[in-house]
Amino acid sequence: VDIEQVAKETPDAIVKHGVDIINGLSKNEALEFARKMGFSKQCVDQAADWMIRLYDLFIEKDAVMVEINPMSEDLLGRVVCMDAKLLFDDNSEFRQPDVFTLKDWSQEDEREVEAGQANLNYIGLDGSIGCLVNGAGLAMATMDIIKLHGGEPANFLDIGGGATIDQVKAAFKIISEDKKVHATLVNIFGGIMRCDIIAEGIIAAARELDLNMPVVVRLQGTRVDDAKALIAASGLRIIACDDLEEAAEMVVRVSNIVELARSVKMKVNFELPI
Repeated sequence: VDIEQVAKETPDAIVKHGVDIINGLSKNEALEFARKMGFSKQCVDQAADWMIRLYDLFIEKDAVMVEINPMSEDLLGRVVCMDAKLLFDDNSEFRQPDVFTLKDWSQEDEREVEAGQANLNYIGLDGSIGCLVNGAGLAMATMDIIKLHGGEPANFLDIGGGATIDQVKAAFKIISEDKKVHATLVNIFGGIMRCDIIAEGIIAAARELDLNMPVVVRLQGTRVDDAKALIAASGLRIIACDDLEEAAEMVVRVSNIVELARSVKMKVNFELPI
C-alpha cells in the first residue's frame, strides 16, 4: 500500500489518534482506536494492549519512530506484528546503552562510523568540495553558497562548538580519504569554538596526513587574529579568506582546476608545505 497515495486520494481511510504525552495512552483510548482500525471483537483487547506497549516503548527508549507494518490478526484470533521499523534518538545513547549496543555498524557508512567515534556530525554526499564547519546552521549555509557558485558539497560535517585539535585532525582525515574530494572549505565562526584551535588542527592535519589538496579557510570570531598568525607562521600554503562569498568562489575555482586535470588523466598536487 502506498500510504502517501492513500493519504492524498482517501484521507478518511487513515485513522489517527493524538496522545497526551503527560497522561500517556489509556486503555480506553487504545480500545477505541483498535475498533476504528477494524479489529474483530475477540482481538480488540489484544490490539489495545499492543498499542499501549508500543507507546511505552516509544517513550521509555527515546524512540523517534516506531512503525509496525503490517499489524493484523490471524485466523487463530491472535494479533500479530509482522514487521517493524524502529528509530532512536542518537542523543539518547548515554541512557539507552542496551538499545545502541544492538546497532549493526556494518550497515553504516564507514566514514560516518569514524566520525561518530570522534564525536563529529558527518553525512557523506556526492559532491567534490569537502566542508568543515562548526554549527549545523552554518554548515547548511556553507553548502548552499558552494552550490550558488556552481560547486557541489562532498559532505555535511559539523565539528560542534567545543572541538579539540584531535577532532579537527580526524575531520580532515575523513574528508581527505574521500577520493571524490578535490578541495576543502573550512568555514568557522568562532563563538564558543576558538579559531586558534581550528588553525592548530588544520596545521597538524596538513603535516601528519600529508595533505596535498587545496584548502580554503575562512575564520571569523574568537581569537581569529591568533589563528591567522599561526597559519602565517606555519609555512603552509593555505588559502585564507575573510569573506564567505570570496571563500566559496575560491574553493569552487580550485576544485574545478583539479577536476579538469583529472578528466584528462593529469595528476595535480597542491603542495601545502612551502
